[in-house]
Amino acid sequence: MNNKIRLQKYLSGAGVCSRRKGEEYIKSGRVTVNGETVIQQGVQVDPGKDRVEVDGKVVRINDQKIYIILNKPAGYITSRSHGTRKIVFDLIDIKVRLNPVGRLDKDSTGLLLLTNDGELHNRLIHPSFDHEKEYEVETLKSVSDKSLEILRQGVVIENKKTRPAKIDRIAENSFKIILKEGRKRQIRRMVEKVDNRVASLHRIRISTLYIGKLKTGQWRHLSQNEVNALRKSCGI
Repeated sequence: MNNKIRLQKYLSGAGVCSRRKGEEYIKSGRVTVNGETVIQQGVQVDPGKDRVEVDGKVVRINDQKIYIILNKPAGYITSRSHGTRKIVFDLIDIKVRLNPVGRLDKDSTGLLLLTNDGELHNRLIHPSFDHEKEYEVETLKSVSDKSLEILRQGVVIENKKTRPAKIDRIAENSFKIILKEGRKRQIRRMVEKVDNRVASLHRIRISTLYIGKLKTGQWRHLSQNEVNALRKSCGI
């Protein structure tokens, strides 16, 4: 019986990184198998027999999949390390290596999903699956109906137009927006295109997962129903 899997899939399953990032790790010579550096793609490993290391540290596939939702406070970086700055992992007392599904910038708040389920992670962040992310946005100035319509239709950022978005007004200077893409600081840059600035940005949903009543800075494990719904939405 052949138990071997591709090396980048092993790295993803171990919660080290996405498969695409794993290919970069391999290409740059950061990965060894049984003590030998591997730089070519397509190498297969046996999870039960082969010793895989990244940057000299052994990595193993963890059979126990962990799914955590965090209500991220402002001031925290969505990163594993960032010098002396506060990172989201400072808020979570979990020893298993987890990866954030997408990012929230330092000043943004709200729902952050962290997991070691590489397959789910990859499908939630890949734009081809069209997963929705919903945010509440407050702006410094009042936002006109015309501006909201411009944002709905899409604006050009770095020579590329954003995809159409669903937008509903909350108040004079606030609205909800649903995106199916996640470009860097996208909402902030979109709002700047209509001569305004974001005062606060709060994510309330990723696909089928809602932040609910989780308080700022708190986290919890997902229920099995939540996990099942997310995996189903990804076709897993």
